[in-house]
Amino acid sequence: MTPTGPLEGLVVVEVGGIGPAPFCGMLLADLGADVTRIDRPDRGAESWAANPVLDRGRRRVEADLKTPEGVALVLDLAASADALIEGFRPGVAERLGVGPQACLARNPRLVYGRMTGWGQEGPYAHTAGHDITYLAMTGALHAIGRADEPVPPLNVLGDFGGGGLLLGFGLLAAVLRARRTGEGQVVDAAIVDGVAALTGPVHGLVAQGAWTDERRANLLDGGAPFYDTYRCADGRHVAVGCLEPRFFRAMVERLGLADDPALAVDHLDRGRWPAIRARLTEVFASRRRDEWWALFRGTDCCVAPVLSLEEAARDEHNVARGVFREIDGVTQPAPAPRFSAPAPRR
Repeated sequence: MTPTGPLEGLVVVEVGGIGPAPFCGMLLADLGADVTRIDRPDRGAESWAANPVLDRGRRRVEADLKTPEGVALVLDLAASADALIEGFRPGVAERLGVGPQACLARNPRLVYGRMTGWGQEGPYAHTAGHDITYLAMTGALHAIGRADEPVPPLNVLGDFGGGGLLLGFGLLAAVLRARRTGEGQVVDAAIVDGVAALTGPVHGLVAQGAWTDERRANLLDGGAPFYDTYRCADGRHVAVGCLEPRFFRAMVERLGLADDPALAVDHLDRGRWPAIRARLTEVFASRRRDEWWALFRGTDCCVAPVLSLEEAARDEHNVARGVFREIDGVTQPAPAPRFSAPAPRR
């Protein structure tokens, strides 16, 4: 299939890995970039490394980078590419012979993207880590969870939000410059940097005195009873997010509790929060999740069912927009964001 989309004409080489680097490759390919992924010959034996969604949209070639032939293939592909992505620990690409110096010598316009957890330098740069490790060291993990313990938010925040997305953003910025100046460069995308950037708005709230370092004590961390989840009669949950006064009033009225002494109050008054939470806990426990959704669907109450991955793919809004697609029997999210023209392949 000929790539189409806003990145049509962008040529990318992706040195195969796991997690955030291939996620970046997927995003670029989704939007029309011509991405060639280079995998080790033995990758097929590692079932955990292959992912039918992360691997979509690009051609795949095999090369052993510990051989001169494998190194030559990478350098040859880099010579005619706009960008290259690798996710090795610092120094590994150099030892293999496919580091920035070697690749830029072949192609001075190349943007060389490096995806790591800790970055290319610093005291932790050469140590192992995973999403949860980087979240822990940026303060993000401390802020997520219940009052008595932090909870890992899957690996979407670090690996993919602070990692793969950051790398894609940096690559495209550097490609724009390279096309203007003819000069390539190295993009050092570290998950710790990306997650720290994502917490920027929270740091702003701290500076304003609107956020404390205590978990589950703030407006958006589950501390507020109108921004939390509630267990229903069937053991499933609804999510409540009626932050603004008009949305909170709409929810209370929809519940038929406009005169309830616990809810007919200024919901932003922290002194009222325990009573509001206790009443909402009692109310939402009285019906099944889907009964609540039947009541709140299509309103401005900011109440929604907490759907499983399978349920999300069947939701009427997601179906209408084509948020998820089935390709080769695999349900997966469609490319995002959307563009008016030309449309990215889906």
